[in-house]
Amino acid sequence: MSKIKPSQGAPYARIMGVGGYRPTRVVPNEVILEKIDSSDEWIRSRSGIATRHWASDEETVAAMSIEASGKAIADAGISAEQIGAVVVSTVSHFKQTPAIATEIADKLGTAKAAAFDISAGCAGFGYGLTLAKGMVVEGSAEYVLVIGVERLSDLTDLEDRATAFLFGDGAGAVVVGPSQEPHIGPTVWGSEGDKSETIKQTVPWDEFRVGDVSKLPLDSKGDIKFPAITQEGQAVFRWAVFEMAKVAQQALDAAGISPDDLDVFIPHQANMRIIDSMVKTLKLPEHVTVARDIETTGNTSAASIPLAMERLLATGKAKSGDTALVIGFGAGLVYAATVVTLP
Repeated sequence: MSKIKPSQGAPYARIMGVGGYRPTRVVPNEVILEKIDSSDEWIRSRSGIATRHWASDEETVAAMSIEASGKAIADAGISAEQIGAVVVSTVSHFKQTPAIATEIADKLGTAKAAAFDISAGCAGFGYGLTLAKGMVVEGSAEYVLVIGVERLSDLTDLEDRATAFLFGDGAGAVVVGPSQEPHIGPTVWGSEGDKSETIKQTVPWDEFRVGDVSKLPLDSKGDIKFPAITQEGQAVFRWAVFEMAKVAQQALDAAGISPDDLDVFIPHQANMRIIDSMVKTLKLPEHVTVARDIETTGNTSAASIPLAMERLLATGKAKSGDTALVIGFGAGLVYAATVVTLP
């Protein structure tokens, strides 16, 4: 017989508050067109993007996270001292160690909360939400702060016609806490590592240490390019459209609801055509509000779902208590989908 005392957490977990931060600089497609041979019409038709936000030097990963987190904590009606864990999903914090979550936890004024980063690309928010739910139910933390944050402008090759227009910066955060009823459904998640080359960093960091310039990409001026995110657009598009609709349906089934029961659909803001295709494949009813934040925010990877959630609530297009299907998917290739009650 085990001598270990069983953990005692909450029966269930829920999202209690949400917050977002978008950098002050708004970048229209015209700025992107300065370095690529394309057009505003082509960018809009291919992606649905008209503008995106790019961070200034002061709008760091930590600074944006703190702004979004402060709003989420206030929205949840708790204090920072009550946060027991901080989970940050990002691929654009350039220090290998320490985790940026530790700095954020300290500056927010938590009482020495557990803090760590995860790297799950555009599915990072779903991964973090699942971890937070587990901590609340298991009892290792009463309240968990989940942050998705990116400065993807730092990882964008502005001369790459296939990706230069896609990425934006920003931070989104939610507070997950205890509940007497289930408000976060089972997560359907996974990975397809055999497709990992379809979205990747152009050059690994250690190539810069070798010093062999012949291995490094050069820009149009002959200068060494900083590593950037690249992707095989058509392959990713086909995968997202056909496979992620299946995952989304599995999440609905796992939660025991049908598309008719949904009020809101918040997919990762990767591409407007992907979003529209998923809506059609899932046969979502007309009454379901669909997040299309990508038009003015671009693809912000791990930040895209909480940013879209925050905007829908702030504009009144969604309301507290609505039932929402959320799904993230991206580099890895990884994915995560679940049904939640909006805070």
